[in-house]
Amino acid sequence: MTSYSNIFYKKVKKYLPFCFFFGKIIYNMANVKNAKKKIKQITKTTLAHQQLKSTVKNAIKNTDKAISEGNKEKATNSLRLAIKSLDNAKSKGLVHKNKVNREKSRLTKKVNAMEVK
Repeated sequence: MTSYSNIFYKKVKKYLPFCFFFGKIIYNMANVKNAKKKIKQITKTTLAHQQLKSTVKNAIKNTDKAISEGNKEKATNSLRLAIKSLDNAKSKGLVHKNKVNREKSRLTKKVNAMEVK
């Protein structure tokens, strides 16, 4: 188990037979052991996916912020991180490949159009 799933499991463990799913508390309706296990697995992966998506969004926002400030050096560094997080999300299947390519292209064009201060 990775660190974020350990933290999440500690939070969820006290609520079982309840589980969190997309931010809502749902009742664990499963009667079979493997179905209960699957519910736990789904909650862990949901949390991991939410964290990865928020990382992508924050990386894009940070790049846009650096561009609006006019700091080319900071913008190129944040662009590198944004591209890395976008590719990571694409490989996990969280974001469509065309959206990833579009976002990377738009951000790269903005950074390349900046003048060096």
